[in-house]
Amino acid sequence: MAHQSEIQTFLKTWEYESNGAIRVMESIPADKYDFRPDPKGRSLGEMAWHLSEIDGCLSYGIVERRFDLADDLPELKRPKESHLLAPGYRRVHELAVERLRNLKVEELDVQVKFFNGALMTVREVMWGAMLHHFIHHRAQLVLLLRQSGGVPPGLYGPNREEMQAIKEKMAAKA
Repeated sequence: MAHQSEIQTFLKTWEYESNGAIRVMESIPADKYDFRPDPKGRSLGEMAWHLSEIDGCLSYGIVERRFDLADDLPELKRPKESHLLAPGYRRVHELAVERLRNLKVEELDVQVKFFNGALMTVREVMWGAMLHHFIHHRAQLVLLLRQSGGVPPGLYGPNREEMQAIKEKMAAKA
């Protein structure tokens, strides 16, 4: 079996995590888009869309080798209804993947100036600022969804409702 390049590994991992985000977005109740337990924090819909902003802005910055808050990507216009979040995210993610698909392994050590002025390698942006940042905010989205009364899907294993159903099924067979 051929060894995957770091870029192939990243793309495969990113796709797996993105599919989980889509499942979470699909579980947001229609009437909970504006749910906001912290008046200064993001709403459920805003947090969901932030995952699109991460994919879109950071993939664009990697390809352009610059990160500027003034960049205005047309695909990042935030939908205002829950049912539009997952398909909108999917579209942004696909564009982001296309941007990075042609990245070369030798480009991973190129340094870029990030939004905060810090020098980072493309590798650090991809794995840290992009993927880990994405996973962090997806976890916040799951928590907001649960706080709103919604039921997030299990991502790395069953959620409590799924686990209860498994236990009931096992008990019925015993």
